[in-house]
Amino acid sequence: MAIIETEATLHVAHRDNHTHRDVNGGWLRPAVFGAMDGLVSNLALMTGVAGGAVSQQTIVITGLAGLAAGAFSMAAGEYTSVASQRELVEAELDVERRELRKHPKDEERELAALYEARGVEPELAREVARQLSRDPEQALEIHAREELGIDPGDLPSPAVAAVSSFGSFALGALLPVLPYLLGATVLWPAVLLAMIGLFACGAVVAKVTARSWWFSGLRQLALGGAAAGVTYALGSLFGAAVG
Repeated sequence: MAIIETEATLHVAHRDNHTHRDVNGGWLRPAVFGAMDGLVSNLALMTGVAGGAVSQQTIVITGLAGLAAGAFSMAAGEYTSVASQRELVEAELDVERRELRKHPKDEERELAALYEARGVEPELAREVARQLSRDPEQALEIHAREELGIDPGDLPSPAVAAVSSFGSFALGALLPVLPYLLGATVLWPAVLLAMIGLFACGAVVAKVTARSWWFSGLRQLALGGAAAGVTYALGSLFGAAVG
C-alpha cells in the first residue's frame, strides 16, 4: 500500500508540474518583436537625423514619417507573406483532397506505412489507418499533419497578421517620438524612453525563452543602443560633410 501511495503521489506531482513553455510564442512573440522592430528602427532613424544638427521640427517629422512608413511596410509585408503561405497550404490540401478521393486505398496504405515507420506494428498500423480513413475530412486532416506538418483548421489569417504587425510596430515606433510630442526640445528624453522600452521588450521576450528577464532586457538594450549610437555618429559625420 505504501508503494502504491508513493507512486500515486509521484504521478500527481508529475502531472501537476509537467508543463512546457509555449515554444511557438503564441501572440506574444510576434507582438513584442514587432514593437521592438519599430522602436529600434525609428530610434536609429531619429538619432541619425539628430546627429546632423537639424531642427526639432525636422526630427519630429522624421520620427512620424518613419512610424507611418515602417508600420505600413510591415503590415503589407506580413499580409503578403501570410497570404502567400496560406495559398500554398490550401493548394497542397487540394492536392491531398483529390488523392483521397481518387485513390483512397493507396492513401490508406500510405498512412499505415507512416505509422509503421514510427514503430507501430504493421497489423495495428493498417487497422488504425483503416479506421481513421473512414471520414474523408478526418483523413485529410491526419494526412496534412503527418505529411505536411500543418493543421487545416488552424491556418493563419493575413488580415490579423497585417493588423497586429501594424499596431505593434507603430506602438514601438511611437516611443522615441512621444517626448517631442509632449514638449521635449532635446534628444535625450526620447533616447531615455526608448532605452526603457528596449529593456522592457527584451524582458518580455524572456517569457518565451529560457533566459532570465534581466539578461534578455540588457541584451536588447545593448543592441538598440548600439544601433542608435552608430546612426548618430553617421548623422554627425554626414551632417558636417554636407554643412
